[in-house]
Amino acid sequence: MSYDFIIAGTGLSGSVFARIVAEKGYHVLMLERRNHIAGNAYDKKDKTGILIHKYGPHIFHTNNEEVFQFINRFSEWTPFKLKCEVEMCGKSTPSPFNFKTIDQFYEPEKADLIKHNLRDAYPEQVVVTVVELLKNENDLIREYAQMLFDNDYSLYTAKQWGISPSQIDISVLKRVPVRLDYESMYFTDKYECMPKLGYTEFVKNMLAHPNIEVKTETDALDFISLKETSLVFRDWDVNPNCHFVYTGPIDRLFNYKYGELPYRSLRFEYKTLLQDSFQNAPVVAYPQVKDFTRITEYKKLPIQEIPGKTTIAIEYPLQYQLKDDVEPYYPIPTENSSQIYQKYKSIASQYTNLILCGRLAEYKYYNMDQAIASVLNIAKKFI
Repeated sequence: MSYDFIIAGTGLSGSVFARIVAEKGYHVLMLERRNHIAGNAYDKKDKTGILIHKYGPHIFHTNNEEVFQFINRFSEWTPFKLKCEVEMCGKSTPSPFNFKTIDQFYEPEKADLIKHNLRDAYPEQVVVTVVELLKNENDLIREYAQMLFDNDYSLYTAKQWGISPSQIDISVLKRVPVRLDYESMYFTDKYECMPKLGYTEFVKNMLAHPNIEVKTETDALDFISLKETSLVFRDWDVNPNCHFVYTGPIDRLFNYKYGELPYRSLRFEYKTLLQDSFQNAPVVAYPQVKDFTRITEYKKLPIQEIPGKTTIAIEYPLQYQLKDDVEPYYPIPTENSSQIYQKYKSIASQYTNLILCGRLAEYKYYNMDQAIASVLNIAKKFI
C-alpha cells in the first residue's frame, strides 16, 4: 500500500484525522511511539478489575453537536455528571466553588450578604471567573474572591504549573469558574458522558478501517527528514503528495531550533485500598498540600460495582525534562512560551506537506472536544 498520510501519534487528534481521511479513500499509516494506542486518553483495567486512566482522569463534555455526533459513531456513551471537591482550610467544599462554599466559610448573616451582593452584581449569570470577582467594585465580593484566590487558585496554580500565578496566561485562572448558585456539577455542557467500554476501545473502533494501518513502538521522527520546504519520508512507500500529520511537541519536530518549549508533566501514585470508598467525590483537589494536586478515585469514574476494593491515583505535577522518562502533558501558556511557539509555527508553515494538530503540536490547552473540533476543521479545509 502507498500511503497518502503518515500520522505521528494515535491520540485523539491523530486518530480523528486518520478516520476522516480514510473514509475519503486515502491510505493512512499511523506511527505510535508508545506501546499502546489512544495517547493520554488510554485506559485499562487494573488488577482489581477497576477501569483506570493511566495518564489522569478524562471526562468528555461538549456543547458542540458535530463533535458529539462524531464520537457516537465509534462508541456507546453513558451519561455521567462529574462532581468534584476541594479540601481547603480543613473543610471539603464543592468544586467549582458555589453558594455552599460561602455558607461553609462565613457566618450566616455575612454569608447571606455575600450571596445577595453576588446576585445583584451578576443577575444574568450562573458562573463567573475568579478574575472578574477580584476586579469587582464591591468590597465584600472582592473579599470573598481574595479568600478563594489565596486558599485555592493561587496555591493550586503555582503547584500545578510550577510558576507564579502572575506569570501564567490569565485563561488558566478562568478554566474553573465560581458558581452563583447551589449547583454542584463540575461542568455545565449540554453533553457530559463516558465511553461505556473505555477510551481505548473508542479509539480502537475509530481506527478500525481498511485504509488505516497502525504501528506501535515506532517513533515517526526516525523516518522523516526536513528538506527546505517539504518533509522527506524514509523506509515507507508513500505517494508523491504524501502529507505528514504531526501531533507531538512542535519543538521536538524541529530539533529545538529555537529552544525548548516548557511543558508540565505528571506522576501518578496508584494505590489499591481494601475499602468500598475513599473520598466523597471522584476527583478531590488539595491546593494546600505541599506535593500533590489532587486524588482521583477511579471506582467512581464512572461508578464501578466492585465491592470491598477501590483504586486511587495521587497526582504529582512535575517539570517536563527531555532526559526524564515522562510525558509532556500541558503546554505552559506564558508570554515567553507564546513567542517561542510563534517562531516554530512560522517555520512549520513553510513545509507544504506538514499538518500540525493537537495539544502539543498547536501548543494549546485543549479539552478533548476542543481537540476533536480543531481536527475536524483542519481535515475539512484540507479535503
